Parts: sequence; structure tokens; C-alpha cells
Amino acid sequence: MRPARLLYVMDPLCSWCWGFAPVIEALAVQAQAAGVPMHLVVGGLRQERAAIDPVSEVRILAHWQAVNARTGQLFNFKTGMPKGFVYNTESACRALVTARQVDEQSVWPLARLIQENFYAEGRDVTRAPLLVELAEQAGIPRIEFAEAFDSEAMQEATAADFSWVQDLGIAGFPTVLAERDGQMALLTNGYQPLEQLAPLLARWLERGAQAQQAG
Repeated sequence: MRPARLLYVMDPLCSWCWGFAPVIEALAVQAQAAGVPMHLVVGGLRQERAAIDPVSEVRILAHWQAVNARTGQLFNFKTGMPKGFVYNTESACRALVTARQVDEQSVWPLARLIQENFYAEGRDVTRAPLLVELAEQAGIPRIEFAEAFDSEAMQEATAADFSWVQDLGIAGFPTVLAERDGQMALLTNGYQPLEQLAPLLARWLERGAQAQQAG
């Protein structure tokens, strides 16, 4: 029987996931204190093929303003999106899948680094050389990460995450699921502040502890 765990379904280039970053970090600490780990699943937010046009960029930056106003997370509004940016999140998602495979603990600092570099510093985190650099900062040996990142296995694993998310009917990020005994409970689909989610998680953790004692 699979042990209890939290599932965080996100995309590193989803602005609401960036806004949610401090919340999910706090929830992870709360769950781990009860012996429940968190597992990251990537969603594949966008698969564009052409550089973003000026009208779309204005619309996206307005969306970022809304996230900033709601969450307080910092965005680089001065320069906006990287020049010539192609909004395809597959490579950034694959970087996290690769980190999850190579060294699961490193996936969380890498996710944060990708988000910070994109939203706060305006860097193009879809580029493989930058992702390798950030993975090294997160503690993964450069050569090991680069070889795994380029592999067919990691491409397939990333696609499997995307399919799992679609098959489950998850339409938005961030999403947090709590899984126990093969049953999944939805903690949130979309941004919610910590003060709303922490009590929900506490009740779920308490029910699990009670079930263990009864068993």
C-alpha cells in the first residue's frame, strides 16, 4: 500500500504557481512534520511554437499584475518577458522531472530557481543551458543533469506527467491533492492563501493519524 503523500501539480511558468510558492513551501513543512512527503507533478501549461506577440505580452503582464496584487510575489515589470520569448513550458517542466529522477530533494530548490529567474529576473528559462546552470545551483552535478535532461526517457516521463494531469481532469494550476490509501482529496485547485489551506491540511493529517491509531 502506498504511503500517504501530498501531490503538488504545477507548472514552473505558471504565474499563479509563482504566487503560490511561499504557500506550498509552508504546506510542505507542515506535512513533513507529520511524516507525509510532497511529490511534484508538472502540468504542461503552454506549448507555443512562435515568439509571443506584443498584444499577448501586454495581456500576460496584466495577469502578472493581478497575481502580484493578490499574493505579493515580485515580478520584473520593468523589462517584462524575455525578448523573443516562446511560451513553451515543456523544457522547464522536463528540468523538474529530471531533478525528480536524479535527486528528488533538489526538485524544490530548482523549481524556485526557475520561477525566480523567469518572473523576478526576466531570464528565458526555456533555454537548456540556463536550466543546466540552475540545476547545478540546486545541487545537481552539471554533466549528470545535462545527460539525463536530453534523454528520451526524461521526455517520455515529462509527457507522462502531462497525460496524468489531463486524464485526471485538472484544468488549472496550482493544484494540491492529498493521497492516502489510493484515495485522493482535493486541497485546492487554484491559488488560496495559507490561512485557508493550513487548517484543511491539518484536518486531513489528523484523520490519517487517527486511522493509524485505530488500525
